[in-house]
Amino acid sequence: MLSISKIVSGRREAGDSLRYHRRPKALGPVVVWNSTRICNLKCKHCYASAVTRRDPDELTTAEARRLIDDLAAAHVPVLLFSGGEPLLRPDFYELAGYARGKGLRPVISTNGTLITREVAWKLKQLGVGYVGVSIDGIRETNDRIRGFDGAFEAALEGIRHCVAIGQRVGLRFTITRYNYREIDSIFDLIEAEQVNRVCFYHLVYSGRGKGLKEQDLTPKEKREVLDLIYARTVDLCARGLEKEILTVDNHADAVYIYLKLKQEDPDRAAAVWEWLQNAGGNRSGIAIGAVDWYGNVHPDQFTMNHTLGNVRERKFSEIWNDTTNPIMAGLKNRKLLLRGRCAACRWLDICNGNFRPRAEAVTGDFWASDPACYLTDAEIGLLKERGNPGENTDAQVAPGTGNTALGARDVARA
Repeated sequence: MLSISKIVSGRREAGDSLRYHRRPKALGPVVVWNSTRICNLKCKHCYASAVTRRDPDELTTAEARRLIDDLAAAHVPVLLFSGGEPLLRPDFYELAGYARGKGLRPVISTNGTLITREVAWKLKQLGVGYVGVSIDGIRETNDRIRGFDGAFEAALEGIRHCVAIGQRVGLRFTITRYNYREIDSIFDLIEAEQVNRVCFYHLVYSGRGKGLKEQDLTPKEKREVLDLIYARTVDLCARGLEKEILTVDNHADAVYIYLKLKQEDPDRAAAVWEWLQNAGGNRSGIAIGAVDWYGNVHPDQFTMNHTLGNVRERKFSEIWNDTTNPIMAGLKNRKLLLRGRCAACRWLDICNGNFRPRAEAVTGDFWASDPACYLTDAEIGLLKERGNPGENTDAQVAPGTGNTALGARDVARA
């Protein structure tokens, strides 16, 4: 997760302590709990492949309480209730309140269509720290992606209820070929509706999105999208509008924006470089993890095809710290396992190999290069620029040869 607004303005933001500071060793990961698989929508890119009926084998209320107890003991700072649609879980409010009482910060990822004024008040009274509402376009575009006519208006009404009572709320927008031309309109929307946060998610090819690589953008288009997001953020900051603008799930964004800033404001770039090093790039299996509706533990919510254990059998903390699982051990120290462009990239320390689920979905190899990286060979320090700006190639590089900038230069001289 990269805060474009922090890079532009330098101001403190709500997530700074988790993103841009060295983590205490005792601090557990942020945990995404896909508390139910049931959903009232059917989104094209749903990583959970949500269904219309609740699974009777989901964690019970008692089992969920035990999970929360263990997360608290493991010093997990944030518990993100996700789904499916978490508001369809009958004991959601009870469990969110229980988590708050145990010292976790409960937040929720929702499609927003069920947030009435009463629901908004309940969330605020329970101490839910943030409500992330998924909107993937304006009106018909959103409804087409989410598989339900009227989803946009219902979600917007839910957002308005939260804004009206002072419940912290923001938008979640997944960038695809279906909707990327509406990003400008999303900026207009958050300003008109007094929404102070928007997260632009890059598409991850998992769940129902597994076969959607063709719906991702080209490298050139990704660069244009980042240019637009950056320009709109600069404009907001120049007008004194304090809105958090973030991009998620593609750490090439950090490099791209850093290189842009290095040309425009070298002093600011130096401070940003320090933040990015502390953030450490992709932290699946390190600072973020996931638990699904059955209690299976995964490296993150997009990597549900790799199960590390089940909380019905062992405590989350035991599963999370068990490095006998090769995927878990690899994620905690992945640099020597990466292949292709990722292995030789000079920016590995601030990207950490980007997103493994995309690499595996396209190549079948968990440690291959992330195909969604849009940086050029010249930008990442390989032999030479090949093709037009915005194109990338998967150079044949031996794994582990380019884990630092020096390593990349060594490859270039080879």
